[in-house]
Amino acid sequence: MAAPLSRRDLEFLLYEWLDAEALTRRDRFAEHSRETFDAVLELSEDIAVKCFAPVNKLGDQNEPYVGDDGKVVLPAEISAGIDEFRKAGLMAGSFDETLGGMQLPTVISRASSAWFQAANAAMSSYAFLTVGNANLLAEYGTPEQIDTWVRPMVEGRFFGTMCLSEPQAGSSLADITTKAQPAPDGTYRITGTKMWISAGEHELAENIVHLVLAKAPGGGPGVKGISLFVVPKYLADGTRNDVALVGLNHKMGNRATTNTLLNFGDGTHRPTTESGAVGYLVGEEHRGLSYMFHMMNEARIGVGFLATALGYAGYLASLEYAKVRTQGRPVDQKDPSSSPVPIIEHADVKRMLLAEKSYVEGALALELYCSALVDEQATTTGDAHARASLLLDVLTPIAKSWPSQWCLEANSLAIQIHGGYGYTKEFDVEQYYRDNRLNPIHEGTHGIHGLDLLGRKVVMGDGKGLALLAETIGATIDRASSSQATAGHAADLRKSLDQLISATAKAWSTGDPAVALANATAYLEAAGHIVVAWLWLEQLLAVGEHTGDFYDGKRAAAQYFFRYELPKTEPQLALVSACDRTTLDTDPAWL
Repeated sequence: MAAPLSRRDLEFLLYEWLDAEALTRRDRFAEHSRETFDAVLELSEDIAVKCFAPVNKLGDQNEPYVGDDGKVVLPAEISAGIDEFRKAGLMAGSFDETLGGMQLPTVISRASSAWFQAANAAMSSYAFLTVGNANLLAEYGTPEQIDTWVRPMVEGRFFGTMCLSEPQAGSSLADITTKAQPAPDGTYRITGTKMWISAGEHELAENIVHLVLAKAPGGGPGVKGISLFVVPKYLADGTRNDVALVGLNHKMGNRATTNTLLNFGDGTHRPTTESGAVGYLVGEEHRGLSYMFHMMNEARIGVGFLATALGYAGYLASLEYAKVRTQGRPVDQKDPSSSPVPIIEHADVKRMLLAEKSYVEGALALELYCSALVDEQATTTGDAHARASLLLDVLTPIAKSWPSQWCLEANSLAIQIHGGYGYTKEFDVEQYYRDNRLNPIHEGTHGIHGLDLLGRKVVMGDGKGLALLAETIGATIDRASSSQATAGHAADLRKSLDQLISATAKAWSTGDPAVALANATAYLEAAGHIVVAWLWLEQLLAVGEHTGDFYDGKRAAAQYFFRYELPKTEPQLALVSACDRTTLDTDPAWL
């Protein structure tokens, strides 16, 4: 089976651009080398291609269901593939050695994960939700919680979830109604319902560790009253906790990842005299949302990676198809009896392939860059640590939303290149599109992240976030301006960056948040395009004077992005600068 990701592109981004090997000179990663990094990536590719990719269609065509015994049923091949992942120890990737982890750099661990996400998005979700759960508890849990719940997750014996949303409160967490009542033994009793919980019930692991947001007494209204709890499917003594599966949601994509409606404390699995599921407080009461953001921000970058991986898989599938599918003749061909040519020779097909390539390779650079910032946080102190943290804060809404939008567009183009075959189930690209369509919703919609970027990230600390981003992009522009090969792109990017800075100030010039944020999604799209253009310029500088098809492909994709994509930001930022009120002033009765 063909690889769903490009090893050559990963090697370029990791070693020729980001110089990931240099991380081995830092104390935290001193036990590693280029050889250990490559071994992990090769093992990941091997398991992903052999054990995950062949099951992708099977999981899509055989959705989870609840058997007569009340247990969730998944194809046996999914369990077998996850067992191979577990036995390889890959769950332990970036965790500390003290927890039984491999203590890999995040940038390598994320690159490893991308293989599984590209090969089988649905299967990969079980493992990577668990990693996010364990990372949060390793940061904020007590030693006992870490020993009881984190270590088994690092080993791959327990899996994890995050339980935020409720039927009446999707992204509006201030409106959750799940309650936590203190019990005499120091635990809590959790009662309530959670909706859209990915991997919320299955038989793939010995236990499922739910991280649940609930409101404990005395916290006040809104998000201030929210606390965070560990609520396991099975308690430490093996007793079944009162966490009940109410039903499964049936999705258009990622079908093999169970998506559940869960009841906590309805008496299904525990005597009614002891009302409530047993929960263990994480950290302090009423600080749950701040703790959960640790996992949410990690998950947002994870969603960006997933969207990128699916877009990349679709791009490679459509590229291969375009090379072998013959149809039509060149427009300048005078002989009507000449043979049809491979469609990759047609200008419009090359346009679509260049668009896909520019989106997916730009998005992969973005996600790996954010992962490298996590490694900076982990290995630096003082100003360097603060700089990495602030830059990652600003980039996180873009890292989640931009690939979710534009790598989905890459999947749409992949279907278009396949023509009528593209929307049939016999070809992979229709599933890639359906799987990826979930990601613009997962971990917050574009609208939510637009509000986050324009309403918080670029204005926090009197604009320090935007200033740092502009300074970082500006340094790349200065380097690129000295080379004839990149000077034109550098000038175009400087102009767009100046427009972004100006639009930010003008959006807030009225002092009215409703006006400032009315066009936040347009701002998010424009900022994302400017950031990806910056990272394409970074890639061009890494390409330098190297020759060969791979490097020429980088140059062509970068040129496409600067010619076709970056100009889209000017009218978007003009809307923001004008404080356009079209959407704000529209009466709902008109719609």
